[in-house]
Amino acid sequence: MARMEIVSGADIADAGSVSSGALLQLGIMYSLGQEVERDLIAAHKWFNLAALRGNECAKQYRRDISSEMSPSEIAEAQREAREWLYTVH
Repeated sequence: MARMEIVSGADIADAGSVSSGALLQLGIMYSLGQEVERDLIAAHKWFNLAALRGNECAKQYRRDISSEMSPSEIAEAQREAREWLYTVH
């Protein structure tokens, strides 16, 4: 597996060219704290974006981490996902 060097989701210039697999990997990185600080809000955001592209694994992972999050944290993750979509388009 290739190592991903991603500073921020906002650094990705063309959201249409980002695969659901790459978004899923970002979610996994943040959910496990691999090469980044563990952040369930960020993980949920990336899983949500991958799920919007039809990634079934991302849907399950998003469901799984949601059980560890408060409703306000989930709402924040959803806001961040919408903001990312708006920013990169």
